[in-house]
Amino acid sequence: MREQVMNRWLVVIGAIIIQMCLGAIYAWSAFTKHLTAPPYAFSATQTQVIFSVALGTFAAFTIIAGRLQGRLGPTNCARLGGVLLALGYILAWAFQTSFVGMVIAIGLIGGAGIGLAYVVPIAVGVKWFPDKKGLITGLAVAGFGFGALLWVQLASSWSAGPVAWTGLLERFGVSNVFLIYGLVFLVFVLLGSTWMVNPPQGWTPPGWSAKSTTAGRAGEEFESGEMLGTYQFWLMWIMYTCGALAGLMVIGIIKLFGVDALQARSGMSEAAAAGLAATAMGVFFAIFNGVGRIAWGTISDTIGRKAALTLMLALQGAIVLTFYYAGGYVVGLFVGAACIGFNFGGTLALFPAATADYFGNRNVGKNYGWLFTAYGVGGIVGPIMAGWFRDAARHAVEGAATQSDKLAAALAAWQTPFIIAGVACLVAAAIGMVLRHPHRKTAPIGPAVPAGIAPAR
Repeated sequence: MREQVMNRWLVVIGAIIIQMCLGAIYAWSAFTKHLTAPPYAFSATQTQVIFSVALGTFAAFTIIAGRLQGRLGPTNCARLGGVLLALGYILAWAFQTSFVGMVIAIGLIGGAGIGLAYVVPIAVGVKWFPDKKGLITGLAVAGFGFGALLWVQLASSWSAGPVAWTGLLERFGVSNVFLIYGLVFLVFVLLGSTWMVNPPQGWTPPGWSAKSTTAGRAGEEFESGEMLGTYQFWLMWIMYTCGALAGLMVIGIIKLFGVDALQARSGMSEAAAAGLAATAMGVFFAIFNGVGRIAWGTISDTIGRKAALTLMLALQGAIVLTFYYAGGYVVGLFVGAACIGFNFGGTLALFPAATADYFGNRNVGKNYGWLFTAYGVGGIVGPIMAGWFRDAARHAVEGAATQSDKLAAALAAWQTPFIIAGVACLVAAAIGMVLRHPHRKTAPIGPAVPAGIAPAR
């Protein structure tokens, strides 16, 4: 007689609640325009430093979370993350206009909270759903993408026919919005953490066996040290870095880029361009980012993780390379933001599932934490690189003779970052084509492989 266990779909509900709160970091572009204006007057690079520090800390703390889950349990690990995330935003309110204070509060403390809570739903979900790893990792992180939509829409002003909304930023100001968000995060992450519980030891879904997976064979069980000694891990790490660099760069700069591009190519006023750029991020990118996590996860359960990763990264590279040109027109900005968001969502769904496929389910929390450091590197390099190129063009913009020349100089500053990000994705797709499953006896880097042992396929 099978042991009575919790309904595993409650894990999905809890995961979505938690991830929607964590996804507020993707709403950062809603704040950047306000932070570059008085009383803050931050540079474009400074706004991206805060964002990038948060992403880097987020990635670093996923490693700690993987280990901490074993000691505290997934419920308490997620709760601790929620408390730190809330504390970071509340401290940002207390620090007011301090750039250093905001780096510490949102970048370090808030980023640590996201990292501790983020990996919990993924690790717990894979254990409850070994039969649907792609779908469940997509669902588990979909809330992160949809959360960006929610927090951007709440923060920004918008109208849709007879419906109009005055955003929280206009009503209360940046600092007070940080306080409001922090309190909301505390309540809802603690609520979602209630269902972050591992299944009983040895439990499997009725009628399922490891051999029945359609996405590829189940991975051998690797400890983190063994995994780090495989070339497959480092190939996946490079692929993840490239995909994260492109997606996180666009998240960080889409509002600033959209304003420059629409003014230069479509002749719009700054106010009109700002509204459309906010819509591109807050609606099109955010919605399709969430949809992409579910869609790519489901696709990968059918065609396999390797094929899905390769296809997704190739499409992302092509779209990012053209976005610099298409983003200067309303349709191009909206469609490009949707496509980049869709593929970037796939990045966050496919790599955790691939970690389980290649290195086993048992240690997926710890192992994915190590792979997720690639996300942190991409999150640091991509946004700061783009912000630096934009700031470097400031002298050219200020020295331009006419307004049209100024707009053209501002737009030109964005071209190189998009080329770098697009090419990086194409390189990652090429790597995906040669990726193979590791074998514990032959995969570690070190002494030559003993004769008679077959190479990894």
